[in-house]
Amino acid sequence: MDDMVNYSDDKGEIGPPPKGKHIFGTVKVGERGQIVIPKKAREIFSISPGDSLLLLGDEAQGIAIVKSEGFLQFAQEIFNAQEYKGEDE
Repeated sequence: MDDMVNYSDDKGEIGPPPKGKHIFGTVKVGERGQIVIPKKAREIFSISPGDSLLLLGDEAQGIAIVKSEGFLQFAQEIFNAQEYKGEDE
């Protein structure tokens, strides 16, 4: 997010955000804490009805939303790497 907000090219001018970084606009939080993820964001990140999303938070940097299966796959790869490393010792 910092890259997008503070992005500038060598000339010091504000230009388009770096490739692959997006600002989708603002959303309102509903009475029960729900938000609607903008259509463009759902398309880019292949988020469909019924998908499970993992909500992560860092009090200093904010909130992140990731697809659960991608995060779980990443975690499994870390676990597998640790097991493999342990076999070598």
